[in-house]
Amino acid sequence: MPERTRVAVVGAGPAGLLLSHLLDRCGIESVVVDSRTREQIETTIRAGILEQGTVEILTGTGASQRVLSAGQKHEGIELRFAGEGHRIDFTDTVGRAVWLYPQHEVLKDLVAARLAAGQDLRFGVTATRVEDTETARPRVIGKDAEGNAVEIEADVVVGADGSRSVVREAVTGAYGGSFREYPFAWFGILCEAPPSSEELIYSNSPDGFALISQRSPDVQRMYVQCSPDTDPAAYTEEQLWEMLQARVPGTTLREGRIFQRDVLRFRSFVAHEMRRGRVVLVGDAAHTVPPTGAKGMNLAVADVVLLTQALRALLLDRDETLLDAFPETARQRIWKAQHFSWWMTSMLHLQPGASGFDRMRQMGELRTVVESRAGRTYLAEAYTGWPLPGGLPD
Repeated sequence: MPERTRVAVVGAGPAGLLLSHLLDRCGIESVVVDSRTREQIETTIRAGILEQGTVEILTGTGASQRVLSAGQKHEGIELRFAGEGHRIDFTDTVGRAVWLYPQHEVLKDLVAARLAAGQDLRFGVTATRVEDTETARPRVIGKDAEGNAVEIEADVVVGADGSRSVVREAVTGAYGGSFREYPFAWFGILCEAPPSSEELIYSNSPDGFALISQRSPDVQRMYVQCSPDTDPAAYTEEQLWEMLQARVPGTTLREGRIFQRDVLRFRSFVAHEMRRGRVVLVGDAAHTVPPTGAKGMNLAVADVVLLTQALRALLLDRDETLLDAFPETARQRIWKAQHFSWWMTSMLHLQPGASGFDRMRQMGELRTVVESRAGRTYLAEAYTGWPLPGGLPD
């Protein structure tokens, strides 16, 4: 006999864990399953720029206070081009900010909150498919770490299982969506060094893009534009530092031992459907964006806020109106974020085969942004995040 729950969530990433947390505040039980171990979830290091709205959700609902004590509040970024830096002041233009707080730290907070609340969070459980999608009792089929069969029947199944989502196949097929792959990637490093800048530097240089970011007082994250097929072992540490320094003229980077390197490919994806019957997609299962605009995890949080409102109406008030409207409402923000991510990416990166005209047009675009209050305000508004629909969940 299958187990029963109100909401079965596949994926213990930011979207799945936050959804479980918000549903619990509404008195709605859930089961969250993930094929990874707790250690894998909490130690896989990923970037994390949190919009102000995301921070307000985490702190206002009791999911995390550590984001305020351990996270770094940033009130601006620097756009660097033509050998000069131009600060975009978020506080001055839109009165908002962002927080540098890596995703794995958010996951630590959410896992701890879920377990402290006695929620049903299962590690090492692999979902293999979803059945009975069109019925009022969809089922998650899978197996646990020992290979035992798992079957969970729910009022609603939510796919929060990332870009290789199993649940998505039940909603729209494995590849049912709008897709774009970019002709470049980021070569990323983690190094043992003090910060080279108090805020993030986004640099457009004749040699290609670079991003100077931070992780902690002793560990820094930096990226340079590269070809998608670049071998992470292709460069020596000396070559990497020379490459990074050449792309941020005017800033002297503080160097240290490089202990991690990887190549991050750029893709955009939006699923054709986010819901089929009682099965719904959120986060990377429904959409992915290039990292330039720092929208990935924040879009997942916005999805979850909307879906919480819809599930509360459905499961407590038997009102399907918000669930019916969820895909279209969510897509409006998703496509705004896709555009902003594409815009930032196109403005800052060298396009393969770009002509001299293309290069000078790009410089004109950057100057239009930094020399216009309206341009700076648009960037700041989108980067710090548009208001979340419905505000803070009750």
